[in-house]
Amino acid sequence: MRCGATTDMPSVRRSIVAVVLALTLVVAGCSDDGGGDDVGGSGDAAPETTTSTAAETTTTTVDERPWPTDEWPTTTPADAGLEQADLDRLAAQAEAGSSHCLAVTRDGELVAEWYWAGTDETTERESWSVTKSVTATLVGIAQDDGALDIDQPASDFITEWQGTPSEDVTIRQLLANDSGRYYDAATDYGAMAVQAEDKTAFSIALEQQHDPGTHWDYNNSAIQTLEAVLERATGEDVVEFADERLFAPLGMESELTTDAAGNALVFMGMQTTCRDLARFGLLYLRGGEWQGEQILSEAFVSEAVQPSQSLNPTYGFLWWLLGDVDASTAPGQGDVSGGGAEGYAALGLGNQVLAVFPDTGLVVTRLGPQGGDFGAAQIGDWAATVD
Repeated sequence: MRCGATTDMPSVRRSIVAVVLALTLVVAGCSDDGGGDDVGGSGDAAPETTTSTAAETTTTTVDERPWPTDEWPTTTPADAGLEQADLDRLAAQAEAGSSHCLAVTRDGELVAEWYWAGTDETTERESWSVTKSVTATLVGIAQDDGALDIDQPASDFITEWQGTPSEDVTIRQLLANDSGRYYDAATDYGAMAVQAEDKTAFSIALEQQHDPGTHWDYNNSAIQTLEAVLERATGEDVVEFADERLFAPLGMESELTTDAAGNALVFMGMQTTCRDLARFGLLYLRGGEWQGEQILSEAFVSEAVQPSQSLNPTYGFLWWLLGDVDASTAPGQGDVSGGGAEGYAALGLGNQVLAVFPDTGLVVTRLGPQGGDFGAAQIGDWAATVD
């Protein structure tokens, strides 16, 4: 289904006047240039139709781009400008790498998908840290609503930090992973992620280890504190906020999960499918727009997928940056820069991948069990061969 904008109908009297006046001009020998499609710029922009009469001029945007509704619009590899043989090789790599699903979309159309190990398009899997990119999106939506500003101190909402060394940590720094909050692997992956029943309270109670903005760590505990920021800023349960403001508008069946205390997990835990992740990727590919509705501001999308700080230039706002990124100063953990196509990715443990390549309109998703050795690097190498 393609969506088009509509204009308000004028009153009957105004319509009659406009018709009479237009006919008078025609009889008098005047000509009206009339409306026409004006399709310019790159292929993913919606064309405009301009209609003129002697009474008024209106411009409506006719969005002819394909969008997923209940089902994905499909196309063939040939019509999408992709080589079937190259896709077959990519799928063979994915299967050998213990993948359960792989989906390739281009410009909003599903080109190909594969399922293994008894799964199908409805099989949900744990996405691990792919969840983080959803969390960043929820923060962006809350900022668009005016509920928060990412440059304000997180302690405006995490009042437990007021009067402590964490008082000046900003929400932006929590998104960029340079908050300086306490980190060591045993605490982060063991005591918090596995053992703590109330993961938000545990994470909030950790100490400040470095001055804000001076040290980069892939810090799950710091990111989990965004659960408190979101809930206290919006006044809504984060699971419900995600469902209402992100998943439902995009037609996603995905869901966030909770810890034993009922807190939404925002550093991991989202249950999702390859098709659902492709919808999320398309939202970013199209600047936060979904079928004519601005779900997330284009400004936030743009900022989220650029280097968020100088300590690790391969990292945006809980998104990884792909391709020709200067990683000479990066800490190394999760470094996915290199020779592949330029883009950005939501990545999770065990090579859970949502990769977006704006230059070619590609969105590629992969899910599978831990231990698979097919991921963002292989997808990026293939995407680099696409014109």
